[in-house]
Amino acid sequence: MRFTSEQRLDDGVLEREFTLGEVPGILWMPGSASAPAPLILLGHPGGLRKMYPRLVARARHSAAEGYAAATIELPWSGDRPRSAAAEEARADLRRALEAGEPVDDEIVDRLVLPLVEKAVPEWRAALDALLSLPEIGGPVGYAGGVIGIGIRLAVVEPRISAALLFAGSFVPRTLFEEARQVTIPLQVLLQWDDEGNDRQMALDLFDAFGTKEKTLHANMGGHTGVPQFEGDDGNRFFARHLK
Repeated sequence: MRFTSEQRLDDGVLEREFTLGEVPGILWMPGSASAPAPLILLGHPGGLRKMYPRLVARARHSAAEGYAAATIELPWSGDRPRSAAAEEARADLRRALEAGEPVDDEIVDRLVLPLVEKAVPEWRAALDALLSLPEIGGPVGYAGGVIGIGIRLAVVEPRISAALLFAGSFVPRTLFEEARQVTIPLQVLLQWDDEGNDRQMALDLFDAFGTKEKTLHANMGGHTGVPQFEGDDGNRFFARHLK
């Protein structure tokens, strides 16, 4: 991990940009951390610069409760090299949605499965590097999307103690089987009127999760209309489980 820039935000949060191999990322540390801080990994749908305003708001909210927060760029997003296959699958998905047609499972598989296969090892490598820093001591939570990435991480990464998942992206049917293997506590956010989300798929996925402790928060509104109070609820969720 190589840090490339550093700035102190107006609330005292320390923001440091880094690269891990070819993967860029950002780490936010609480302004007054007196001991190694627990860590929350911030998932997102790709494009760090585009997503930055929402990511930094989430990170500052977490830092106010004493958590470090970190994120990395997804494969084929931002300034990273593009994938022709992913671009083709995304175009096919867009055409189906614009035509009001059902989205074929084959399109979802082509779009999401390669992303999960490439992104999850990168998240785990980032976690290795972050936990080697003296100012971060764990435990670790995961918050955000793409939900398929969150499912895989919850199954394969034992250092993640709890996850707050954002429903709002298509999920390959094979990942439903992986969801049955999830045993960590979950809180799932669902925007009821999300224009790009298959609501029934999200409900079926929530039902499939194998953990004995799972909570569904469903709110009216579109994809970007998550109520502000959900940030406080998310902090309370992690306070119960990141101990």
